[in-house]
Formats: sequence, C-alpha cells, structure tokens
Amino acid sequence: MFLLLLFLILCSFVLVRLFLYRTALIYGLKKWAHWVEDRIHVHQYLKVPELNDNSQENQFYNKVSTYLKSLPSIEDSDFTNLFSGKKSNDIVLTLDGNQTVHDVFLGARVSWKNDVVERKTFVLRIKKKDKRRVLRSYLQHIHTIADDIEQRCREARLFINAAQADCNGRWRSVPFTHPSTLESIAMDSDLKNKVKSDLESFLKSKQYYHRLGRVWKRSYLLYGPSGTGKSSFIAAMAKFLNYDVYDVDLSRVLDDSDLKMLLLQTTAKSVIVVEDLDRFISERSTAVSLTGLLNFMDGIVNSCCADEKLFVFTMNNKEQIDPALLRPGRIDVHIYFPLCNFNSFKTLASNYLGLKDHKLFPQVEEIFQSGATMSPAEIGELMIVNRSSPSRALKTVITALQTNGAAAAAAGKVGRQLSDGSSSRPADEESVGESSGLIGKDSMPAMKELRKLYGRLRMKSSKQVGPSDQDSGLIER
Repeated sequence: MFLLLLFLILCSFVLVRLFLYRTALIYGLKKWAHWVEDRIHVHQYLKVPELNDNSQENQFYNKVSTYLKSLPSIEDSDFTNLFSGKKSNDIVLTLDGNQTVHDVFLGARVSWKNDVVERKTFVLRIKKKDKRRVLRSYLQHIHTIADDIEQRCREARLFINAAQADCNGRWRSVPFTHPSTLESIAMDSDLKNKVKSDLESFLKSKQYYHRLGRVWKRSYLLYGPSGTGKSSFIAAMAKFLNYDVYDVDLSRVLDDSDLKMLLLQTTAKSVIVVEDLDRFISERSTAVSLTGLLNFMDGIVNSCCADEKLFVFTMNNKEQIDPALLRPGRIDVHIYFPLCNFNSFKTLASNYLGLKDHKLFPQVEEIFQSGATMSPAEIGELMIVNRSSPSRALKTVITALQTNGAAAAAAGKVGRQLSDGSSSRPADEESVGESSGLIGKDSMPAMKELRKLYGRLRMKSSKQVGPSDQDSGLIER
C-alpha cells in the first residue's frame, strides 16, 4: 500500500514537471520563432527623442510614453518600473532603461525600446514591408489613445470670470470637485440614458462635424422651476465628460466685445455655462445686448474658438424668451426639469436615505398622484435634516407634500373666485385688475403660509434629532 502511494506521488510529480516543461517549451518556441522572423525580415528604426533640435520638449514623446504605459505587454518586459499614479491605489508601469515592449497593430508586429544611452529616446522598430501599410495609421492610433488616457486622468477645473483683468487674464480657476454624477441625478431613466448617449456621440463626432463644415460644439437649454437640479445636472455632465467648466457671470461682462474676448480665452474640452439667462434678459441687469448674446451663441467668434465645447444655458421660463435665442443651431437640446414626481422621489430616497423601498412609499405615491409636489431641492433638504431616521424623514416629506397640495388647492380656489368675480365687472375695470397684478397679490398669502410651514417642519425635525447626532455634527444648518 505504501509503495502504491509512493508510486502515485511520483507519477503526479512527473506530470507536473512535464506540464511546466511543456509550458516553458511553448514559450521558448515562440521566442525562437520571433527571433527567426526578426532575422528574415528587414526592419526600419524610427526615433522619438524627448527633446527636439532646439532642446524644446517633444510633445509626441509624451504621447508615446502615455501609450506604452497602457500596453498589456509592458508587464512581460524583463524590467518594468512601478510608480504611484495621480489617483489613490493607482499603479503606473513604465519601461526601464534600454528595455523593449512589443505591440501589434493591424496584424503588424512592432516593438518599442526605451533608449537612454545618450538622451531619452523611444525607438520604434517596424518591418519595412509593413511600414507603408500601417505606419501612418499606427501613429494616429497612438495620438488617439494617448489623448483619451490624458483626458480621463486630467484634473478638471472650474473657471469664473473676474470683473477686471490682471496678469492672469479674466478667468480665475479652482479644481472642479463637484460630487454630482449622472447616476445620482433624480431624473427619468430614459431621459438620462438619452443624454448619456448624446454626450457619447458628441465625443466621437469630430470628423463628422468637420465634414459637414460645422463647428464641433453642442448647445443645451435646461429650463424649469428653481431647485429642480439644473446646476447639479451641469456638474454631472462636465464630470461625465471630464471637461473644464467656464461659468460666465453676465453681470461682470462690460459689453458685447468683452463677452467675445472671454469666449476667446476659453479652451477646448470645456462646458461654457450661462445660468438664469431669462433673469438677465428680463431685468436687463447686464450690459450685453441681445445681439451680443446671439453672437456668443453662434457668431463668427464662436465658430472660430468653439471646437469641442458644450454650451449650457439655464432659465426658469423659456416662454418669455425671444424665439431667436432658442432656434436650432443656437440651442440643440432642450431639457425640461419639472418639480419632483414619485420616480424622482425614489431616486432621492435612495441617494439621501439609502432606501430602495419602504412601507410608506405607497402613501407617498398616492400623494404625488393627487397633484401635490415640491422641488427636489426642498425634499432633499428634509431628507438631509432627518437622515438619522429614514422613517421620520419620509413622514416629514409626506406632511410637507400634503401641506403643499392643500396650499395649491387653496390658491387655485382663490384664482377661480377672482376669475368668476371679474366676469361681472366692467371691461375697463377687469383690464386694470389684470394689468396691476391683483391676482398674483391675492394668491401670495397661500404661498407665504406654505413657506412658513415648511420652515417650521425643518425646525421641528432638527429638534427631534438626538443628542448623539448633535455631538457628531450631523445637523446641517
């Protein structure tokens, strides 16, 4: 029995050795085949030095370096350096000096050597028979991949225009670290997917736009009541694209020419934002004219410096805006941001409270179906204040929605009574009442009462938070 067991162990050992030997043999045969192939074919060597003849930095050297770091075959190099990346837990692999990495493109096998004998240089070795067929496409491929990697790894920034220029120009910038994402936005899922698809299509459309003779840009209009998430959506789009954000404050723009100069100083891969456009136009609180805005949106300056940019305009009510501002070509995509509905509420509950479902959800859905609603910002604030108790948060939202529905019904009743009463008045008296805004004034008490109740609900919710929550700094004011 012992001899049989010993025999089985020896057989297993032999089989393992044969398997390892076979694996090593295959690897050795492949290396030998490549060595023979290299000796049969004639190769050409192309150098990419770090510095050009004027000792200036060679940008293509950096592109090649970025590209080679992304190759899976770099792990097979005899010596590979490991460095920490810009992001946490990110490890970057780079070639050691005089080491070689292989690549395959369109069936052609090429290799890169990191030559550091005299000065830093990448040396491309390619078969002469493949050079004419793949070289130009391969170099363009390196550019494309490197640009994509750099875009994903770059630090996005938020730019704000200053009132006066200094040595740094008109734009001031800070790192753009807004946490909003398209996944966290409370929006209809189908609409969200369409926006993602539109943005992805835009990123890939450079050649298409240029073939049409059009500037590679896209314009969005986000409109709807305040507090519905328009600003957060802009941040989510910029983060999705990893673009810089240029927030244009029209009140700090001197005139139409100044607006053009600001546009000229923006860069590609950026989102140009003008918020509350309807307020600036209606209040005339800016020195920029309507013609200046039109030129900003699609004028000759825009056409010369707007490649690979998104223009985003926000407003509360687009019905009061001159249709010339909103025509196709100036605004490509219109997105309406409504007050909260039940689907948006579920997204908010998931984001703020971590709730996918709750026994109070049917009651909330019923209240929404009755016509009551609030802005996502108001509901989100109630959830933040009560986040230590999801049940209390939902009950607070339910109370606020019920109060909102009652106030809206009361305001509608007042409006109907005024409308009925006005029908018995003389025509001249009716026109005076409408022009002086009496209907709006009579409906204000209901809205004021709603705001007071909303404030009391917030104060009451804050008082209900336990001492442990207060000590840990969970209450936000």
